[in-house]
Order: sequence, then structure tokens, then C-alpha cells
Amino acid sequence: MPKFSKKKLALIAIILDEEEENRNRRKRIWIREMLRKRKQFGEYHTLFNDLSEEETSFYKYFRMSQDKFYILLSKIERQITKQNTPFRESISAKEKLMVCLRFLATGDSFQTIAFSFRLGHSTVHNIVKDVCESIIDKLLLEVMPPPSVQDWEKIGDDFWNKWNFPNCLGALDGKHVEIFEPPNSGSQFVYYKRTFSIVLLALVDANCKFIAVDVGSYGKNSDGGIFANSNFGKALEMGKFNVPKEKNLPGTQCSVPRVIVGDEAFPLKTYLLRPFPGSTINGDIENKYSITDCQELAEYQKMHLDIWYKNFEFISEV
Repeated sequence: MPKFSKKKLALIAIILDEEEENRNRRKRIWIREMLRKRKQFGEYHTLFNDLSEEETSFYKYFRMSQDKFYILLSKIERQITKQNTPFRESISAKEKLMVCLRFLATGDSFQTIAFSFRLGHSTVHNIVKDVCESIIDKLLLEVMPPPSVQDWEKIGDDFWNKWNFPNCLGALDGKHVEIFEPPNSGSQFVYYKRTFSIVLLALVDANCKFIAVDVGSYGKNSDGGIFANSNFGKALEMGKFNVPKEKNLPGTQCSVPRVIVGDEAFPLKTYLLRPFPGSTINGDIENKYSITDCQELAEYQKMHLDIWYKNFEFISEV
């Protein structure tokens, strides 16, 4: 093995260091060649106009009609549009909405969407996040406003007419949404089924439409605890949710409070009913009004959420 003087070893080290720097410098490019061809081969530029000519295909791709697409675009366009710079042209609001809706419609990974639209992985991530936040900001109070007394009265009438349950204002249940293990989270997100999750707690009306939701609670928490700490749970507890006053049961002079119904995970309250534990029910007793029937509404809504969520690869960023 040849011997080198300290001087020669120092020169070799300097040469190798400069070569490494040059190699790294050559790798640093403004944009990858594949992404430069976004306007020639990207899904937005090659497919959107063709989809616009066929309403059926447009609906299958976006899960919404063209009219609704452009109504949604008009509401959030200003919020998601960014200025062009001398160095690059910004992504249009229409393309951003297309990326976000395609992700929500298919549940494909960010990487798959990025390849389809010839965008960077982090770019797709930021687009989905920004568009979803804009939709919530602009449409939350429009599609899910706090119910008025008149709204509650109509919900109560629907429960009586469709489910034969009087004075009922909603069905309550929670849905665990599986996520990847967040870093340094300990046991906060650990569900008893040995998975990591956050919880979607929802109150639905007689037509399975959402009245109020609470999203993002730790998976280790119980439905009852999450409800007690949610904004709409606190509002119900303090009587600040515009709930109507007591009302007579149909065909009687017996006045009882308006209630919501839940399963055994929730506590019994003057405004919240839950089924009797099965072991305490006498088999000869027939309940005229079944809490369980109404609770099936929330279970039915959970079934739809299961179908929707199972397509997604959830990545926690908490």
C-alpha cells in the first residue's frame, strides 16, 4: 500500500471535497424535467376540456356536476389563487380544485396524484390542504349552520313521521378514523383495537344529514368524553343550542324535554337518551318507542363513512 505524505493527503481530501460539492451542485435543479412537461401531459391540461364535454364522465371523475364544480370554484377562487412571479407561473385555482376533488373522490395517495398531474408531491399535499381549508372556511356556515328553533322543530317532526319517535332532535355517534402513528404521540391516539385513530363525532337528523360535528379528538378517548368536551355538547349542557322547550307527547298531556339519542357509550341526560342495558330489560315488556331504531340512523351514517374512508391513506400531521 503506497504511503502518502500529510501534504498529499490534504490535497487529496480537498479534491474529493470539491468533487462532492460539484456533484451536489449539479443535482440542484429548479424543477425536474418530468414536471416541466405539465402543460403537455398533465391530467388537468389533457383531460379537463374533454370531461367538460361529457357531463356523465365529468360527474364520474369529480363526483359532482359541472354546475356545482363552478359554484364551488367561484366561492373559493380568490382564496386559493396566488400571484405569478417572474420565475414561474402559479397553478390556477381551477387546477387546484381539480387536484383536491380527485384526491377526495378516489383516495389515491399524494404521490399518485402528483404523477398524474405532473406536480411535486409536496405541491399536491399543500394544494389539498389549502383547498380543503378554504372550503371549510367559506361553506361551513352555509351547509351546516347552527340550527334555529324552527329548524329543530322540523327535525323533531321528521323523527316522529319517519321513525315514530316523538320529541327527538338527532342521533349521535362517533367514528374512529385510522391514521398512521404520529411521532412522539405516546398512547394518545391508540384505539382499543390496537390501531391509531382520530374521532369524528356527529349528530344527524332523521334524513341522515349532519347537524353538528366534532373532528380530531384523540382515539383513546371515549365517545361520551368527546361529546362532553365538544362545542355542541357544551352548548346542549348549558342550554345554548336553540333547543325548543318541552313538548307534550302525541295524544297525551305529558310534557317531556326534547332529546337526542345515542348508544351505551354516552351518559344518560335530560337531553340525551340511551338504550337500557340488555340484561335489565324484561322480555315481556314492549317499548312503544324504540331508541335503537333512531340510533340506527347514526350507525347508517357511519356505514357510509366507512365506505368513504376505507379508500384513503390517512397521514396524520398533528
